[in-house]
Order: sequence, then structure tokens, then C-alpha cells
Amino acid sequence: MFSNNDEAVINKKLPKELLLRIFSFLDVVTLCRCAQVSRGRVVENISKRCGGFLRKLSLRGCLGVGDNALRTFAQNCRNIEVLNLNGCTKITDATCTSLSKFCSKLRHLDLASCTSITNLSLKALSEGCPLLEQLNISWCDQVTKDGIQALVRGCGGLKALFLKGCTQLEDEALKYIGAHCPELVTLNLQTCLQITDDGLITICRGCHKLQSLCASGCSNITDAILNALGQNCPRLRILEVARCSQLTDVGFTTLARNCHELEKMDLEECVQITDSTLIQLSIHCPRLQVLSLSHCELITDDGIRHLGNGACAHDRLEVIELDNCPLITDASLEHLKSCHSLERIELYDCQQITRAGIKRLRTHLPNIKVHAYFAPVTPPPSVGGSRQRFCRCCIIL
Repeated sequence: MFSNNDEAVINKKLPKELLLRIFSFLDVVTLCRCAQVSRGRVVENISKRCGGFLRKLSLRGCLGVGDNALRTFAQNCRNIEVLNLNGCTKITDATCTSLSKFCSKLRHLDLASCTSITNLSLKALSEGCPLLEQLNISWCDQVTKDGIQALVRGCGGLKALFLKGCTQLEDEALKYIGAHCPELVTLNLQTCLQITDDGLITICRGCHKLQSLCASGCSNITDAILNALGQNCPRLRILEVARCSQLTDVGFTTLARNCHELEKMDLEECVQITDSTLIQLSIHCPRLQVLSLSHCELITDDGIRHLGNGACAHDRLEVIELDNCPLITDASLEHLKSCHSLERIELYDCQQITRAGIKRLRTHLPNIKVHAYFAPVTPPPSVGGSRQRFCRCCIIL
């Protein structure tokens, strides 16, 4: 990569025709990396060279790309269908206005971490990009329910919507999505802290094709959501509800008995669940591949035994996370040794797990990755005086 001074010299010494000839030998990834230095000129060159032929482009992390370059790009590349602008922090609503005006075939757009984006962008996309199927506006925290309302009224074919970190969104926004997006398959609402049961129930009732839902950090939701998913979304494959501490065995029982295609579940810090949830998953969810139970402190060896004997165990289960499950012992590892597809197990701060237990597991699953931590051995008390205080994770408190 060249410094700005080097770049200026090159631009002066080489004719534009030769520069474009040089660019023609570079792949798109390299061109996009150059764009971080050339402040958008490479993006304009891409658009002029590729013109109407360009269908897909990723400018992810190209910090030098701004609204002017993307306006030229939109004017020249009117057949663009997939555009990734994730982390292009200079762009504003003006870029979405340009895309709306010139790029009516746009289907996938990633604007994650473009924090200057507001409701005006969503209104523009709604008006000019009716074929939009996938939109990522994660961490665009100026977006509100008004923007979502405008978006879904013009883009009713949305299949994937990523709203992670859009902290101003309320249940009203989800009600608009549920009413206008029947094709929705993927929805990410991580850390949308104002969301409650009311909004998500509307999603479940209006989006029966839903396959992936992330509501991690939405701490207001209850078992009512799990019941609604079980009753309305039988195709659900991925459920992430980490840190949703109000969820219980009752809700997961309904879910497991109705959503038999579940493949990935993140239940980290769902602190109320017990072995009963694992029993239901072992019976009703034969496709389960990834299961996180970290910080689920009521889980015991008996729950893992049922999981290890369940329909998913022998050919499907690939990852299980049991960090900070204090009741788990080496017996759980014995129950998992017949899970021949198991690739990784997390055991940090499982204080009853031993090296010997892990060694025995590896005799049956030699390629498994085991992540565990063993604190230094506690030294004996000092002679003739007060005893130092030690814990398993620290040498001295």
C-alpha cells in the first residue's frame, strides 16, 4: 500500500489509461483494499470498468469510501444485486438515496455499523428497491419504528433482516414487520432491549416461514415467545436467546415438541432451565448440532446423559458449550463419548471436570477440541499463622 504522497506521485506520473489498465488485472478484493487508500477513486474506476456487468461487490471496511464515490458507482452499476458496505462509516443517507434512484435490482444490502444512516435511508430503499430481500442495519442506532414502517411497506419480500444493536426499536416496529413480511426467514434482534413479548408474538403469527431468530439480550421476553414459536414457526432451525433469564423449562418444552428441525440453540444464561429442557430436546430435536448451555447452573450430569442418548447424539451433535455449569462432572463426558460427530466442547470453570475425564473422552473422540481451564493446585496452609485465601481460578485472592 502507498502513502498519500506516493499515490499523488503515481497519479501524476502515470496516465489514467495506464492506471485503469493496471487496475484491470486486480481482483475485486484487492481493488477494494486499494479503495481504503485512494478515497473512493478505485470504486469509481470499478464502476466505470464493470458498468452494467457488475452484480456483486463487497466494500466491507473500506473507510475511505463516501457518498460521492457511491453515487458514481450507483449511476454506472445499475444491475448491482448484492452490495456490502459494512463498516463504511463515511456514508450517509445520501448513499441510500443514490441506490434508490439508480439500483432498482438491489436484493442484498449490508449497512452494518454505518452509524449515520437514519430513517431517511429506509424510506429511500422502500421507494426505489422493491426487490430487496436481505438488509443488515445492525448498529445503525438512529433507526426507529418509523423507518421500519416505511421499509416494510415497500419491501414486502424481505427474507432476512438484521437489526442487532438498533436500540431505539420498540414492539411497534416488530408489528409492522409481522404485518408486511410474510416471507421473512431470518431476524436478528440482539440487544434490542426495548422488545417485549407483544412485538415478538406478532412476528411469530405473521412470519410462519421463520427459520432463524436471534433475541439474545432481549431480557424482557418470557415463555410466551417460546409458545408462540412452537405454535406458529415449525420450520425454526436456529434460536439464540442468550441472557433471556425469564425463559423456563415450560416454554422450551412447548418449543421442542413443535419445532423438530432445530439445529442450533444458544441458551447461555437462561438460568432457570434444568435437565427437563435437555430431556425434551433429546426426544424431539433429532437435528440438533450446536447447543450452548453456558452459565445454566442447574444442568446436571443426568441432563447430559439424556442428550447423549438422544436422537441427535450419534450423527448430528457437533458443539456443546457447558462453561460455568458447576454441577457437571466427568460423568457427563462419559455420556458424550458416543457422540461421534462431536467436534468441540467448552468446559471453562466446570470445577468438577478433571484432566483424567477429558483424557478418557479423547480416547473415544481423538479429534475433539476441548476448551477447559485448570487452576494451579491450592498450596498447603502456611505454618503457624493465618492461612492465605485461595480460589480455584486465582493464585491468591
